Amino acid sequence: MFALDPALGRDRPLRLVCLGAHADDVEIGAGGTVLRLLAERPRTEVTLVVFSAAGERADEARASAADLLADAACAEAHVLDFRDGFFPSQATNIKAFAQTALEEVRPHLVLTHRRDDAHQDHRVVADVAWQTFRGATIAAYEVPKWDGDLDRPNAYVALGPDVLDRKLAVLDAHFASQRDKPWYDAETFRGLARVRGVEAGARYAEAFHCAKLVW
Repeated sequence: MFALDPALGRDRPLRLVCLGAHADDVEIGAGGTVLRLLAERPRTEVTLVVFSAAGERADEARASAADLLADAACAEAHVLDFRDGFFPSQATNIKAFAQTALEEVRPHLVLTHRRDDAHQDHRVVADVAWQTFRGATIAAYEVPKWDGDLDRPNAYVALGPDVLDRKLAVLDAHFASQRDKPWYDAETFRGLARVRGVEAGARYAEAFHCAKLVW
């Protein structure tokens, strides 16, 4: 796993924050890592934020969060309705929410988007993460998409086949609204996990970009 504070033993609570611009971002980019953390650290406390989800997408986000975080010691999910595709013009309000609702969480680990992601909404969320959570380990996950902006990660979390299968089951069960997209299927997600597994010396893995790690 990530090199967290060595003084934080496995029997002590880990505070985890997961940020996604859209309803399925966290599950796609870091769902396996979240599941592995919860299995290995049963006292993990999770705060998950979806910044843009309305109507059916909001219902999907809440149901998925409840499923993904079922084994957390405590979990809080914020499902917001900022306008999809217009985050740069809403950045002030997004930052205000983060500083009001999240700053006191003081997480050990933050899973979020990359600051150089091709999607404008993702970049805004990444910037807010760095502005809000100073001192935390921030790991940026990847989301495959049409833009073709997958880059060279520098951190990996190995996933067992059972963990990957559980991640794929969550994605399949809770995001019916996305199934008509040509890229949204288990083959895409399993294929990327296999490639990252090859790079990590494992069968499957999720990959992250970590600009700063304390070793």
